[in-house]
Amino acid sequence: MADFSHVLATRPDFDDSDREWLHHLVADWQVISDLSFADLLLILQDGDGNYIVAEQCRPSTVMTLRTEDIVGDVITDDIYGELDAAMQATTVFRSTVLRTVGRSTICNVYAPVRHNGKTLGLVVRETNMATRESNGRYESESINAGKQLYEMIPRGQFPYIDSVMSQRHIARVSDGFIILSRDGIVRYASPNAISCFRRLGSLATMQGQLLSEIGTQLLREHDPLPESLPLVLSGKAAVDSELDANKSAVSMRSLPICDPNGRIGAIILCRDVTELRRREQELRTKDATISEIHHRVKNNLQAVSALLRLQARKTKSAEVRKELEEAQRRVQTIAMVHEGLSQTADEIVDFDKVINGLLKMSIDLATMRDQKITIDFVGKFGMMPAQDATPLSLVLTELITNAVEHGFEGRKEGHITISVGRSGVNLNVVVEDDGCGIDKEEHDGFARSSGSGLGTQIINTFVTNDFGGSVRWEQRREGGTRVVLEMKLRAAQHD
Repeated sequence: MADFSHVLATRPDFDDSDREWLHHLVADWQVISDLSFADLLLILQDGDGNYIVAEQCRPSTVMTLRTEDIVGDVITDDIYGELDAAMQATTVFRSTVLRTVGRSTICNVYAPVRHNGKTLGLVVRETNMATRESNGRYESESINAGKQLYEMIPRGQFPYIDSVMSQRHIARVSDGFIILSRDGIVRYASPNAISCFRRLGSLATMQGQLLSEIGTQLLREHDPLPESLPLVLSGKAAVDSELDANKSAVSMRSLPICDPNGRIGAIILCRDVTELRRREQELRTKDATISEIHHRVKNNLQAVSALLRLQARKTKSAEVRKELEEAQRRVQTIAMVHEGLSQTADEIVDFDKVINGLLKMSIDLATMRDQKITIDFVGKFGMMPAQDATPLSLVLTELITNAVEHGFEGRKEGHITISVGRSGVNLNVVVEDDGCGIDKEEHDGFARSSGSGLGTQIINTFVTNDFGGSVRWEQRREGGTRVVLEMKLRAAQHD
């Protein structure tokens, strides 16, 4: 099925600025559709001169005329004369023929899309004539505002080239709208817009008042004032802002209305986002709490690690000292994972940053004073949930520690390479060293084991039980050992 970008690709004569203009248009034309209670179609010509529907927009304020997707459809040639005439027009072109879509009678109006002195295509407004019967004040003001925005398209005044949108929850027509005069006086406010300002604490009649005065009167002396708020309340620029008052929040967007001579007013869209902001605050509080928990867990684990290190120094048994040092290293490994988690707002950690520091720490702890062991990484682990990061970090630190302690025993230098391949939930890790090789390290069937064999048990247990994977120990062709880990990340399966 063709999409907007595919249809644009049929026009090699369009330059980058032409395509960007059309993208801006379809990104912002929903407001025209909603205000006009009409479907919109963007029609372009292909290289053969056929008229094609490049994009469509359905109104959210009234029943759409077109339930089916017609993007990519070729327009029947019976209206080519009308389309050709509209392409030559410099202003809105109105059809003189009523047509039928389904059971509805519609009237087509065409707005040539003008940019840099040329006509790129047409925006067709398909008006259901039934929506123009017995309209009240709300419908009349909405349709008139939509008409004024629509007429700005041929003049190159819509979409807005200097639009600045900063809010995540942009107001829509159905949320509420206000019509301002050129001087910023409220000419009409929809019921939903009035309700928004009531929640902010404004009880005065809005019509006939300066919106900027209504808004500023709601603010207390030391309340923060967003820089864009005065521009929105006056309707002088295509920007958005937010007004907070009376423990409520309203997101607003300004849409200046222009005629050939300049700005003549504005449409202000309003949306009550109080509940959304409350939920966001709750999420921020929750995220901060989770980060604080990870920070405290890290501190507690580091305290345990310090106690184990202190105990190791005091013991007179070399064997006990070694076991305590290994326990201390494992606790420190888990602590560093929690440190990474404490710096993020969720349970996802950048594993490459965490493991890089962990493995270098493991090498420093395991090497003798006169040894120089280096490590290289090939590939990326990527972002990883805590449920996977902790056991994987323990597996890798055990492999590196055992490589240093056994593979490079009695050697001054050595090199370790970790190669990573990740595809979705599938993770393949290869750890290679240029040490003495597994044939000289195996003892009772356990390769690369620490004194008690606990390191090998940790590796095998986590890889097979936690990740449902496998561990394969091989002799490296160039000398040394090659360990291949094939795993399936558990938590990532639900991402």
